[in-house]
Amino acid sequence: MKKIVVVNGHPDKESFNGAIARSYIQSALDAGAEVRYIPIGELDFNPNLQYGYRKRMELEPDLVKALEDLKWSEHQVWIHPLWWLGMPAVMKGFFDRAFLPGITFKNNKEGLSEGLLKGRTGRIITTAGDLSLDAYEETYRSCGLVQLQKGILEYCGVSAVQSDFIGPVYELNEEDRKKWIEKIKGLAVADSGVC
Repeated sequence: MKKIVVVNGHPDKESFNGAIARSYIQSALDAGAEVRYIPIGELDFNPNLQYGYRKRMELEPDLVKALEDLKWSEHQVWIHPLWWLGMPAVMKGFFDRAFLPGITFKNNKEGLSEGLLKGRTGRIITTAGDLSLDAYEETYRSCGLVQLQKGILEYCGVSAVQSDFIGPVYELNEEDRKKWIEKIKGLAVADSGVC
């Protein structure tokens, strides 16, 4: 049974991102995977890394549980909207507070960083309100994806990270949204290892 954690970075659980997360989870469960869910917007934690790395802040219970779920997983699915070409503030705050030295990465004897989430694969599902994939890739060089995939997940050891882009969401009608949900269900089945 594949162990999958689904992380929703949208602060509004009734958003299209929430519908994507729910569809993915149900399809993965139906395919036989074990699934845990981290709705970042519903967690109780201070997203401000107040002292930087100078002084460690105590992790709130919701962050401790989220880290346990991430370490338990074999596959991580990160769902988020693209706001100002990046992730929502609460999602960035989650990384700032939870992805700390000694928890998700460490420096080895040569002073190089070593990811502590090795052995896990990932998928990033990004939604964008008024941006097309072409504009995101050509004009903005997929900057939000680079931050999350390269700067965070791969830095911390997650490998084989795949990405899916949905946008512009503002132009999607109900039928378009249903088609995307069906595609998400297919991704969940594939990620669960079902042929």
